[in-house]
Amino acid sequence: MTSRFSPGDPVIYSVTKQSVHPGPRARSVAAAGTGDVYTYVVDKFWRVKKVLENGDLLLVTRRGKEHQVNPSDPLLKRPSLLQRWLLASRFPVVTGKD
Repeated sequence: MTSRFSPGDPVIYSVTKQSVHPGPRARSVAAAGTGDVYTYVVDKFWRVKKVLENGDLLLVTRRGKEHQVNPSDPLLKRPSLLQRWLLASRFPVVTGKD
């Protein structure tokens, strides 16, 4: 099974969050029925650390946390060339260590 992702590739993962005060990067903001809590989506800029044997991706955040994600997850996407250039500082640097 081949993956369309390789180690070192930058990826954008859309995370759904809830809070009282959405941040400046929040999009698709929707208020709850009472208006006390908001549900919104935030894009996370991660990098592929490793393609696992089962085909899943091991993604790493800028702070070093790791997430295992299926490459067919609809919340996962490749950044466009323009996004890679404009948002380069938001993607973590992956070292060769495992």
